[in-house]
Amino acid sequence: MLPLATGACPINKDCTGERWRVLDDEQLARLIAIIAMGQAAQASHILSELLPATPAFTIPELRAEGKIRLTVQEKKQEPRIGYPRWQRDGFMFEAISWVAARQVYGKAAYMKDPHVSATSQGLDGLMLELSIDKTQIDRTTVFEDKCSDDPVSTFKNKVIPAFRDRHENKRSAEIVAAATVLLGKAGIDEGAAAKLAAAVTDRTKRRYRAAFAITNELDSVDGRNKLFAGYDEISDIEQAQRLGACLVVSPKLRGWFDQLAEKAVAYLEALNDGDANV
Repeated sequence: MLPLATGACPINKDCTGERWRVLDDEQLARLIAIIAMGQAAQASHILSELLPATPAFTIPELRAEGKIRLTVQEKKQEPRIGYPRWQRDGFMFEAISWVAARQVYGKAAYMKDPHVSATSQGLDGLMLELSIDKTQIDRTTVFEDKCSDDPVSTFKNKVIPAFRDRHENKRSAEIVAAATVLLGKAGIDEGAAAKLAAAVTDRTKRRYRAAFAITNELDSVDGRNKLFAGYDEISDIEQAQRLGACLVVSPKLRGWFDQLAEKAVAYLEALNDGDANV
């Protein structure tokens, strides 16, 4: 079974919508644990082949890293046992957003892996959709993934400014570099990839996807309209080029992430060296 149910939902005339809900929290927790061990490629394989969520391999050091990435540590201490809640939950939600996109777009899309470094900042996600013959980029999707206690303010004050910068092709080098790596994954040689990556600066082929974890309070047309108000500030593009996505969790946002993290950590603790069949 796929871990998430994904489907279109209405928002307003300025953007289209996606609504996600969890179908299998055990499978989702295992996928997050696998991504936390640096094995996004294995997670992608699992999703495309509808396999049980098992890592390609394990060693104690990878399991330990994964557990730290999934544990909350609010005060600095040595040795490190975790990360601040906002950072832990942000990583988990970025992984969930990546899983949702993998489910919706499948092997036809080439996607930047979720951040696994605690110091990684900047581009949350990037997805390229290529022509059948891989001679051109048909669409570039830029992701902003946020797990916030105040999503309305976060969208207005953080996501919109970030998208506006992208739309004005500020910080383009970051997108071009990420796109070139993805084109390499598509089997395109370095010279051709370097030239083809120029298409990611083309606004007509650009789409923006803002994704939030929300509770039932915003899970309605009115709620989504409130959340994504002002999306038209990213101007000179069509409605379909602005996407608002919501993962609906209940009843308390942080408590839900705590429970999912506990499942992921328990899975890591159950693995043995080299074990790919737990």
